[in-house]
Amino acid sequence: MENKKPVTLIKIGGNIIDNLTELSQFLSDFSKIEGYKVLVHGGGKSATKMAESIGLVPQMIDGRRITDAAMLDVVVMIYAGQINKNIVAQLQANSTNAMGFSGADGNLIQSDRRNHPTINYGFVGDVKKVNTQLLETLLSTGIVPVFCAITHDGKGQLLNTNADTIASELAIALSEVFDVTMNYCFEKPGVLYDAEDDSSVIENINQELYSKLKAEKAIHSGMIPKLDNCFNSLSKGVQKIKIGHHRMLQDKTALYTTITL
Repeated sequence: MENKKPVTLIKIGGNIIDNLTELSQFLSDFSKIEGYKVLVHGGGKSATKMAESIGLVPQMIDGRRITDAAMLDVVVMIYAGQINKNIVAQLQANSTNAMGFSGADGNLIQSDRRNHPTINYGFVGDVKKVNTQLLETLLSTGIVPVFCAITHDGKGQLLNTNADTIASELAIALSEVFDVTMNYCFEKPGVLYDAEDDSSVIENINQELYSKLKAEKAIHSGMIPKLDNCFNSLSKGVQKIKIGHHRMLQDKTALYTTITL
């Protein structure tokens, strides 16, 4: 069987996007990664600030944004517009030929509107299908795709979609064709035993340790859906997942967390 070509898929969180110095350094590091690569970005605080400036009150339930029609307009404008195009422009300045995408572009990511028994999330999407063939074509022509957290339902409706989930679903789809390494880059050096102590990085987590750390409440809140996504991705063909500060991309001495089954 022919060896699969490697692809590096990186998801960056809002805390990098909100810090212009960190974002600039990350994009420089990202540009130096050789071979095929894909970037997925979250939204940062810009959408909340924009919403508040026009009198909208952001609603969150369990860390998930409720997206009514007015809030959808804001997140599309900020995520798919301002943030996405700013990142693409900075990557071009770093000699990386990037193109920015929502899920609607080229029908790259199609979602279903979330149907929850008790909560109306509004215009929030759960990923249903990835256009792996087009993604493969883009990568093979030297394009670096940059995805924002907006998908569509195939019927003309844009949907706000969790960026960690988009990264996970893209990685799973690409793993059919490529050898995929997924990196979650955020402001911490990895998954920590103690959230207040950056030196307490857990260097390797498997499912058994993950269950134990959840029971001990050492891992909680926002880290749980992130790690659930990781184990789901590994079980569906993704080769390797790393979580940590973007320093790990270029600094061989940097600590980070590796997730394995």
